[in-house]
Amino acid sequence: MSDNQFAQLDAALEKVFVAARAHLAAVKAAEGRIDDDGVWRAYVELNNASYAYDQLLLDAFSEVTPWDVDAIDPDEADRQFGVGLTEDEEEGADDPYPHVVSVRQRRDYRVPSVGALIRVAESARRTAPHAEEESAEPVESVSEAVLELLQSGDGSLGALDVPELEPLDGIVTVAEVESALDLDAYDEADGVGPFTVAPGDRLVGRLDEHPFSDLDEAEAAS
Repeated sequence: MSDNQFAQLDAALEKVFVAARAHLAAVKAAEGRIDDDGVWRAYVELNNASYAYDQLLLDAFSEVTPWDVDAIDPDEADRQFGVGLTEDEEEGADDPYPHVVSVRQRRDYRVPSVGALIRVAESARRTAPHAEEESAEPVESVSEAVLELLQSGDGSLGALDVPELEPLDGIVTVAEVESALDLDAYDEADGVGPFTVAPGDRLVGRLDEHPFSDLDEAEAAS
């Protein structure tokens, strides 16, 4: 090993000492403040100094330190954690978007067995956290069964992922609208108005959903 390599190791170790002292000083100055910029930058410097020394030691002697660290890109880390942003950048990050983003979904299902669907809906009603001891009306139709599943799942479409409902094609649209949905503006029986893109609104795009076929499932399992 050359004198130059020894000198590089000594210099790298000295940088670790300097970075460790700077980190301790930053921690003391922060006095327990969370997410202090000075502590974060000192931490990055200590981390990278330790990593550089560890790599030089490994290359020179095939030895390692107890510090299991990876190099950190300071600029990328600052962007991810929002460190060092100017006031203008901070204001820009919180600048409200001028439009309302509206996501609308339709999903269709085939019902293989009405009786089975009603039974699973009644079971969901009984086991729901908000279930009443005595339900006023029994579930008597397919539509009531689907509504019961949705209510039991707090409105999530994931509540409809049951064997008693066979998924067909579906669609999701994303639109930019000028105003948010006003439920009072539509009659409860109006199933068209709330989903209509109004003049002045912009349909950004749509995603088509296709259920897995038996062949798809066989290929996925193989």
